[in-house]
Amino acid sequence: MTAPVRSPWVRTRLRTSPLSSLLAAVLAFAAVFLAAALPRALDRSADQALRATLLAVDPTQTQLQAYARPEVQDGLGRAQDLDSTFTVLRGQLTPDLPLDAPNAAYGERSRNPRTLTGRGLARPDGLPPRLDLLYLAHADAHVRLVSGAWPSGGVTAGVVPIALASSTARTLGVRLGQLLDSDAQGGFSLRVRVVGLYTADAPGDRYWAGLSCVAQACLRTTPGQPDPLRYWQASALVAPQALDAVGAWGNLLPVDFWFLPMDIGTLRADRLADSRTQLDAWLSGPLVAAAAEATGRADLSVTTGLGDLFDSFTARQAAVRPLTAVGPAGLAGVVAVVLALAAGLTAGRRESELLLLRARGGSRWGLLTRLLGEALSTVAPAAVLATVLALVLLPTPRWSAAVTAALGAALVALLAVPVRVLARDALSLRPARSPRGRRTVAELALLAAAVGAVLEVRRRGVAGLDPLLIAAPLLIAAVGAVLLARSQPLVVGALARAAARGRGAVAFLGLTRAAGGSGERRRASVLPLLALTLAVTTAGFGATTLRTVADSRTSAARLAVGGDASVVAPPGGTLPPALLRALDGLPGLRLGTALWEQDHVYLQAGDADPKQVTVLAVDPRSYAQLARSIGSGTFDPGTLTDPPTAADAPLPALVSPDLAQFARSAGAVRLTLDDLSALPLTEAGVVNGSPAVAANNSLVVVPAGPAAARLPRIGHPNWWLGLGTIDGARVRTLAPADDLVDTSAAHAAALAADPLQAAATRMFWDCTVATWCFAILAVLLALVRAAEDRAALLARLRTMGLRPRQGLRLILAEALPQTLAAALGGALAAAAAVLLLGPSIDLSPLIGTAVPTGLALTAPPILTQSLIVAGLAALAVLAEAAVHGRRQITIELRAGDGR
Repeated sequence: MTAPVRSPWVRTRLRTSPLSSLLAAVLAFAAVFLAAALPRALDRSADQALRATLLAVDPTQTQLQAYARPEVQDGLGRAQDLDSTFTVLRGQLTPDLPLDAPNAAYGERSRNPRTLTGRGLARPDGLPPRLDLLYLAHADAHVRLVSGAWPSGGVTAGVVPIALASSTARTLGVRLGQLLDSDAQGGFSLRVRVVGLYTADAPGDRYWAGLSCVAQACLRTTPGQPDPLRYWQASALVAPQALDAVGAWGNLLPVDFWFLPMDIGTLRADRLADSRTQLDAWLSGPLVAAAAEATGRADLSVTTGLGDLFDSFTARQAAVRPLTAVGPAGLAGVVAVVLALAAGLTAGRRESELLLLRARGGSRWGLLTRLLGEALSTVAPAAVLATVLALVLLPTPRWSAAVTAALGAALVALLAVPVRVLARDALSLRPARSPRGRRTVAELALLAAAVGAVLEVRRRGVAGLDPLLIAAPLLIAAVGAVLLARSQPLVVGALARAAARGRGAVAFLGLTRAAGGSGERRRASVLPLLALTLAVTTAGFGATTLRTVADSRTSAARLAVGGDASVVAPPGGTLPPALLRALDGLPGLRLGTALWEQDHVYLQAGDADPKQVTVLAVDPRSYAQLARSIGSGTFDPGTLTDPPTAADAPLPALVSPDLAQFARSAGAVRLTLDDLSALPLTEAGVVNGSPAVAANNSLVVVPAGPAAARLPRIGHPNWWLGLGTIDGARVRTLAPADDLVDTSAAHAAALAADPLQAAATRMFWDCTVATWCFAILAVLLALVRAAEDRAALLARLRTMGLRPRQGLRLILAEALPQTLAAALGGALAAAAAVLLLGPSIDLSPLIGTAVPTGLALTAPPILTQSLIVAGLAALAVLAEAAVHGRRQITIELRAGDGR
């Protein structure tokens, strides 16, 4: 007897269907790569945003600044003590607070500067310069000696050798070798001799943060005076042997300092909580106590601005996380649908094969393990390659999240076909049971989950990375897809009945096939519908959020400026008429209005205490139009345009709500200006806010013309506001240098400069583009799934006289209704998500200033996303019909129908 020949299952299957295996591997590669890349991209964007945030602030805020009093008396001993303390502090820093060692600075500084009394020194406002003495350890690594020699030795005959920056010497008018006298503090006189001149290698380095006036002289002003005077202040370097003189120079015990800058390039956003804990331990916890004990400096104290920076970044990161997660969540949902659709395509193609193997004695478990082996041979190599590629292309220290996500995506891709085959009872010899009851239960459960998610989000609002906010749009989209799947056959069937009354049969046949079908075909049509609906809903919801953020940011900027552009005269000044005419002639200007504004004006009524107010003298009509456009301080201009009947009658005035009762109870009130001139007023209405004045100010608005007739100074405007597409650079060229020019575009750009917002926006659009691609892939897979049945029908119709062009029209009439229905359903689902979830979303952290809570439902972003997805899907249908459909018809006609 001849032994049976055993054929290797996996290798045979790969050889017989190489294209299907390749497509499965490519799909698994794409899914796993995206799953591994998203966490890496999120980590990279968060780290880059953290570094950009810290680099944008004053470098002194990113330092640990430690201070203590000297513990050793002699100079060289104090210098060695400074070195040993720095070593201790450096050793206690952990990787969560990494030290930027090359830019660390430490030394000793005098507490008070001394005045240099010599003649010939620079005196900007008649005040002599002041000088600090500073010992800076290892200064020669950051400065270069250009003349003379470095100071050496201590105080000799009351003279301290110093080194000055060459730019400081030029500024003060000091030459090398000059002996400088100082004022006697505490009866102890000291002089300094300039023995060396140096220049900083890189004055902009972080090393110089906190070392004020060392690399160059600083221009200071006297504090606490109405008219401050200017003077120069500088710091001079001394030798370690002269440390005894540092305290005497300042007439107080000097201060030892250690400036420890953080290595911003190695800080990680995902470990920011640990960094904050370490920082707290340095500020008032065990680390600073341990450092004080190790150095013997009981008064060691540490200050820094990093705590506020970390807290601010953490709060803003929590605010942008929902927007960051919407795009990846939608992409994950569409990818899952595509994997299920591909698995259904494979299961349907191999159903007869698997049933035959079961009929010949194959066990269910045996066939499942063989299917799993097939999937493993294609998915595993693709998943490993995709994971490695994502780790290499997107380097970041944390890899666990990426690997976990990749394993999850690989597991879904691996089990998609076996689970789908098992779910459709392809391994059973018994007839499949009707899934109608199970489908109804699943749809009701989906509806209940969506309603519960929406109600919970509405009840408690949104806080940080809220899973409900992320899942709610997806659930709403899924419910919309189910409703579309239920209603589409009815609508398309009605269209088919209407097409039956026409002359041609192509539209009727295509719409009938689009509306018809049952069982497996009807269930298969839900998946591409779900993919398209998910794509449109998540993209539309995210785009609406971004549009609302941009619009709210623009509105906030216009409110802060008072319009799209403003020009304010300096205190006590006015805007010349020629400038006002030039501003009113700016290109793109829709509305311009000039007004007179003054603070610290008093509103008086009889014997009552006066109220300090801000008064605006405006042109009622143009200012009312400006207020209406800005949305703040709207009023009827007619209340200010009615002139008083008598020359001395009170002028009509608008007052803010806090002044309304005061003005009404007094009847007639008067404004008293700083020159004691008075203007009688009567309350004509209440104005709630103003485009030009802060909301918390007490405000009085009067008509400019009648007010100027009584007080001519009011007729000279000191403020101009404009609306329109105004070029800020053009305004600045027109306005004098002393005038303050501001634009809403500059304010909006400043609000939008947050790196976290930019990273979240980039992530959303990247995920949206990927979602579009997978949604189109779902449409193509659905077309491929129905290709065999469609080709057979077209082949029969060709024998009955159907022309090729009519066949293409038939394909389009069958496939396009689902695409258009998905685009419309996705748009409606996105609108529903905005209406249902929008009121609970606080956009203030995203915008950068306080705004009312809620999303604004606007049609353009939702319609744009639906049109993009519908257009791409229609192009895919057209391409498949024109290329693949024609080839299938030809093959079917040549081979015949053997079924």
